[in-house]
Amino acid sequence: MAFSGNKKEGFSDINITPMVDVMLVLLIIFMVAAPMIQQGEQINLPKTSSKIVPTDNEKYITMSIDKSKKITIDGKVVNFDNLKKNILSNTKLQEKKEIYLEADKTLPYGFVVKIMSVVRNSGVSNINLITESENL
Repeated sequence: MAFSGNKKEGFSDINITPMVDVMLVLLIIFMVAAPMIQQGEQINLPKTSSKIVPTDNEKYITMSIDKSKKITIDGKVVNFDNLKKNILSNTKLQEKKEIYLEADKTLPYGFVVKIMSVVRNSGVSNINLITESENL
């Protein structure tokens, strides 16, 4: 559109360059930040030649134990003393009777077995261990 000599007309084109610049910067920020948000606590899983993968497409319930012995069930921190109570009050867990356990490989064997015992005594009959696959 060309400018005419009349000053009362005004410029009718919209400049979208600043908006595109802001959107590209936001896109880059979210691309960098998204993997960090999803990762959560770092758990050093033991390596095995097989990897357990959930069989159904439904969301499965995961219990994580990091190297500082912090227990989380689906991202919610649970105290060891209240573990049985939390499992019994989790309706989805009581309905499915299945949990996926990921524990740091540096944890003492006895501690992991103690956790598994509490889970089993809380009515969960299927405990699956999550590991990293080993490249052979």
